[in-house]
Amino acid sequence: MADQSNVAEFSVSEVSNAIKRTVEDAFDYVRVRGELGRVSKPGSGHIYLDLKDDRSVLAGVIWRGNASRLKVQPEQGLEVIATGKITTFPGQSKYQMVIESMEPAGAGALMALLEERKKKLGTEGLFDPAAKKQLPRMPRVVGVVTSPTGAVIRDILHRITDRFPLHVVVWPVRVQGETCGAEVANGIRGFNALPKTGPIPKPDVLIVARGGGSLEDLWGFNDEEAVRAAAASDIPLVSAVGHETDWTLIDLAADMRAPTPTGAAEFVVPVKAELVALTDDLSRRLSTGLLRFLQGRKTELRAAAASLPAPRDLLALPRQRFDMSAGRLEYGLRMNTQSHRTKLTTAARGLSPITLSRQMAFSKERLESMRNRKQQAYTNHIRRQRMQLDSVSQLLSSLSYKRVIERGYAVVRDDEMAPIGHASAISQGQTLHLEMKGGTVIATAGDTPVPAEPTPTETRAETSSSGLQETAEPPAKKKAVRTKKKTQNDAQGSLF
Repeated sequence: MADQSNVAEFSVSEVSNAIKRTVEDAFDYVRVRGELGRVSKPGSGHIYLDLKDDRSVLAGVIWRGNASRLKVQPEQGLEVIATGKITTFPGQSKYQMVIESMEPAGAGALMALLEERKKKLGTEGLFDPAAKKQLPRMPRVVGVVTSPTGAVIRDILHRITDRFPLHVVVWPVRVQGETCGAEVANGIRGFNALPKTGPIPKPDVLIVARGGGSLEDLWGFNDEEAVRAAAASDIPLVSAVGHETDWTLIDLAADMRAPTPTGAAEFVVPVKAELVALTDDLSRRLSTGLLRFLQGRKTELRAAAASLPAPRDLLALPRQRFDMSAGRLEYGLRMNTQSHRTKLTTAARGLSPITLSRQMAFSKERLESMRNRKQQAYTNHIRRQRMQLDSVSQLLSSLSYKRVIERGYAVVRDDEMAPIGHASAISQGQTLHLEMKGGTVIATAGDTPVPAEPTPTETRAETSSSGLQETAEPPAKKKAVRTKKKTQNDAQGSLF
């Protein structure tokens, strides 16, 4: 075994740097063909991706400066040819490719990606014919999203000027390159966001236009953001991208596709001379039709007037009926007068003095009879009411507590003259009013104890709900009571 002490020692960084120089020297400039796998676009602007084939994976990075210049944005599944150099990343012992440029591996790859995107957006309904809007027949303002320096805008302006000069507003965008799709989308959304009464007039119709080119040149108009903006536009939109044989996804999302930018101007703006000629023709037709209409009505009026009878014929029958009515009127008036005279004579006979005297005498007799009947009825009513009152008075007298007092009972009342119904309701020293036969006595309750049960010799007090107590025999005092009799002139009475 060799002596390990003679083997040179390297630090980790020295080994990593040596490998880095070796790899970069060997693969200083390479072109790699592969399918894009993972594609990551962080906020830094760099792009991190994987190039793969059926057996291996190569990590790649595109720095922000190169990423902004790419013709086609990298997407997963796209087959590309990447140009750059192989280097290492010592921090993780990895090697990767620093990509400077990237292009599709062929038209077939772009077409496959285009078909996949078309299928995806079509599934979402962005190309639905039912969502297409009608173009305005007479727009006042036309908005154009295109390059301000190309031949396209000049062709559109020239065509609009020839057909019907009106206000054109241009939103300048790049029509090729990596930022094309985003700028076109911003232009469409910007026109839609304009207020109707702002300093820049809001267009009534939009044109998105570009000249012809290869699939790669037109790729910005296949950008998903641009297609979604075209489908979401509230302003009717006409696409005119490329030549008649070219087509892009924005053509499918637009409300109408024009074969060329000049054709788009023809779709959007009518020919003023044709409109003037059409207006003149319609005016002549209107005048002719109105004249014919009046002539026809005049002819019909003459025919109707000829078929009407003469005025004297129209009045002959009503005049005859009038004459007949006038003849009957005299007879009717005479008969009516005779009828009223008969009624008057009959009424006059009833108004003679003798008849009136008889009626007055009869009325007086009836009045006197009614007065007597009324007096008799009143007398009988008073008699019946007096008898009922006497009966009720006798019943009230028989039920009055004063009749009970006459039999030797007393009514015990408190200071408010309310009856006291039970001995337990009396407290020591309370002033009592004793209403008994012969008058009312004021007494004060004493403190003599009450026996538990009354003896046979004690007088039993019977108390009713009205507060009456029997005093036939001298009662055994439940409490010592001092009494005094109330008289009209002296409130003091003798004590018991």
